[in-house]
Amino acid sequence: MIRVDAPRLWSTLEMMAQIGGTPAGGVTRLALSEEDRIARNLLKSWALEAGFSCDVDSMGNMFIRRAGRHRALAPVMTGSHVDTQPLGGNYDGVYGVLAGLELLRTLNDNHIETERDIVLVNWTNEEGARFAPAMLSSGVWTGQFSEAYAHARADSAGVTVGEALDAIGYRGAMPAQAFPIHACYELHIEQGPILEDEAIDIGLVRAAMGQRWFTLTLDGFAAHAGTTPMHSRRDALTAFAELALMVEEIGYQHQPDGRATIGMAQITPNSRNVVPSRVVCSVEFRHPQSEVLEAMEEALHHAAQGLSTRGVSANVERIFDYAPIAFDAACLARSENAVNALGYSAKPMVSGAGHDTCYVSKIAPASMIFIPCVKGISHNEAENILPSWSAKGANVLLHSVLSAAMER
Repeated sequence: MIRVDAPRLWSTLEMMAQIGGTPAGGVTRLALSEEDRIARNLLKSWALEAGFSCDVDSMGNMFIRRAGRHRALAPVMTGSHVDTQPLGGNYDGVYGVLAGLELLRTLNDNHIETERDIVLVNWTNEEGARFAPAMLSSGVWTGQFSEAYAHARADSAGVTVGEALDAIGYRGAMPAQAFPIHACYELHIEQGPILEDEAIDIGLVRAAMGQRWFTLTLDGFAAHAGTTPMHSRRDALTAFAELALMVEEIGYQHQPDGRATIGMAQITPNSRNVVPSRVVCSVEFRHPQSEVLEAMEEALHHAAQGLSTRGVSANVERIFDYAPIAFDAACLARSENAVNALGYSAKPMVSGAGHDTCYVSKIAPASMIFIPCVKGISHNEAENILPSWSAKGANVLLHSVLSAAMER
């Protein structure tokens, strides 16, 4: 049973990590930055050296293609992204891209001709760190966003996606629209602690969590901190504190898959001797079942209404609704067969994060493969994986893709 060249894969990961590398050992390679341009050029050079073609669409998505026997058949796709968070890690996204490159090289090494083409994709702006929203270009490619909308997204300096694509020379002539896909696989680090904690080699990702985002505005009344008795106050901040604990409880009530987070809060007037009159905060819920997300949202409304006993009104506005994703059973079966043939351990998992393949799954059969990461750390310079984990994930990807690519 063939396996990838593990040292070669690790070497490519180390070389790519130097582009945008930080003193603390992480990387900052924001979408469509100069660092992104250099990384893209390196990826393209590796692909061309190996004899593959590389096409770029109008969103900057890169499609590296290894030809099969029957070009008319829908190809098998794999890949991820090379952009990172600011002060991010060396493996989030890019591991899936370079493992995909390695599987193509391994097929070359073993002179294996597939029935179908295999396409390795590098999606633009998966992270959403420079341009919001995340998964922007896979969203355009799969019809979730219009190209005009995406090209008009601007960063904090006012630079648009369209301008940035032109600046680094990656606005391709090919339209950013989906072509037929037989199957799609994305290999990724888990970005959580489960696989390492349980000493399991591979996560077979059966679903991705849905997400609902809310903006809550709590209105009380500003008052003098020294002259206003406690019983007379309409303190928006103490009401927020109560709300925060109730949001946390909503997450606990829907374990093990429920997630409830308040990540942002703004206090008005934000003065040490004024009782706060307003708090605006975010609330985010995640769960792989739509009916549970609905229940979590209902619980949030109930909690917000209860703040009236404090003399504080609460307005709940839902600003984002991302439906849960169920991945394809046939794609998962190929990966499970690969795991068994390779002698690895595995468990079914749910992805708590969004990924480009979640959008691809809306138009084609798709699934994901996870490997452990040290202490579950990601989106952090301390993000790390072991070479043995890297090789095992790439081997499962290799045989998942190869199995699909041999189908007529």
